[in-house]
Amino acid sequence: MKSDTTTTVLNFVLAALVMLGVVFALLAMNRTREFRQLSVNATLANNALMRAQGLANDTSAYNVSAKSPELSRILQAIQPKQPAAK
Repeated sequence: MKSDTTTTVLNFVLAALVMLGVVFALLAMNRTREFRQLSVNATLANNALMRAQGLANDTSAYNVSAKSPELSRILQAIQPKQPAAK
């Protein structure tokens, strides 16, 4: 190269870009790992929710035949609240 100043500046720019590439790669790996963990947690939570809903449905079906006032009160308490109509 003809100019040592130009070579030095270009080397610093190249080094900065390489460092930024490494930092971005590390951030991408970290976020991918976090996404995988959150995905597993969401799947486990969804499975637990499905089991709880199944249990509530089975209990409600049992209550139709058994007619327990205590069980009716409990089932009424766990039903989701309906949004108020505007």
